[in-house]
Amino acid sequence: MTHCLNCGAERDADICDACGLSTSAAELSLRSKLLNRTGLFMLGAITFVVASGRYPALELDGILIFIGVTFFVTLGLAIWLERRALRHEEVETLKRAYYGLIPLPWLLAALLYGNGALDTSKVHAEQARVISKFSMPGPIPSRRLIVTSWREGHHLERIPVDHVDYDRFTNGDIVDVQMKDGLVSIPWVAGVSRH
Repeated sequence: MTHCLNCGAERDADICDACGLSTSAAELSLRSKLLNRTGLFMLGAITFVVASGRYPALELDGILIFIGVTFFVTLGLAIWLERRALRHEEVETLKRAYYGLIPLPWLLAALLYGNGALDTSKVHAEQARVISKFSMPGPIPSRRLIVTSWREGHHLERIPVDHVDYDRFTNGDIVDVQMKDGLVSIPWVAGVSRH
């Protein structure tokens, strides 16, 4: 007993009783759905990167690493699913796992954006010394000030800044990092100013 590639119903013949598609037609239907959902996932990943820069979380680098790993795992799962569908093998479990990962970047983008946009906590300043700077060019450039940490158990903080703040501060400067607590308790950087 196998499952239909299209609807997932159990079947024991070439034609599915539930959706009426043959094995080949069900394969084409599944591959079409995979293509559309992969496009939706890719758009969500781009939206996440853009949304994460609007109200940058203090732990943004860790969050970006997590979403990057999730991105490649999801794409790998899609490729594996498509290859199994080509061979008319069982895909129902993989399909459900893949479909469950599709909204993840959209949900994380909404979480980070809402965490900052709906945050009503007061800004508090944390004093730190600039140790170094990091800049990565690209379509969505990334600039960080590497500063001493004010948090217990942390040695350094990587503070996301715009190009003006990146150019304004140099190694050794004392800065005030304006922080907000976040709606869902994810602290985010509201700005950086000279101490």
